Amino acid sequence: MASINPGSSPLAVELEKNSIGSAKTTKLVLHDVILRVCLFATTLTSLVALVTSKQTEMIPVPFPPYGASVSAKFTDSPAFVYSSAALSVTCLYSIITTILSFLALIKRSATSTKLMSCVFAIDVLLLGILASATGAAGEVAYLGLKGNSNVGWQKICNVYDSYCRHVGFSVLISIFASIVLSLLIILYIITISRR
Repeated sequence: MASINPGSSPLAVELEKNSIGSAKTTKLVLHDVILRVCLFATTLTSLVALVTSKQTEMIPVPFPPYGASVSAKFTDSPAFVYSSAALSVTCLYSIITTILSFLALIKRSATSTKLMSCVFAIDVLLLGILASATGAAGEVAYLGLKGNSNVGWQKICNVYDSYCRHVGFSVLISIFASIVLSLLIILYIITISRR
């Protein structure tokens, strides 16, 4: 950190403070860009894992031909459809905000307060939506893994193992995406508190 000479003119002191503040702002914007790229990567990975979760198995039946082909896919559960919609919106949003943050980094100027406040508000909104979608998908995935003997729901992961692995991986990566959104919100709060 640069030291300010007590005998310096007020203009020199102000210029030195601005250069220090500019370096801090650039560093925070760089962290923002990195986190937004991570958000894009995690939401895209989770979305691809979820929408590719499909498996067909032969289920034994008591009458000829003694087997039926039954498919399990993510569209069979409203929780997984909700999760895919939340991941899609968050992924698209991360692309747009990554471009905005990257442009702010190249121009080396702080983005406008109104734009930052709008992005912060949408970050908070998407965190709530993504966390609720992840929780819903996680609960359905857990029921598929363990079942629920109290209400007579059978587990299906012993039959549809590949399907369940895709869904489980998607839920795990969605949790990481929620953590990245939380870090972006914390970064915004740190940025505002330093102003």
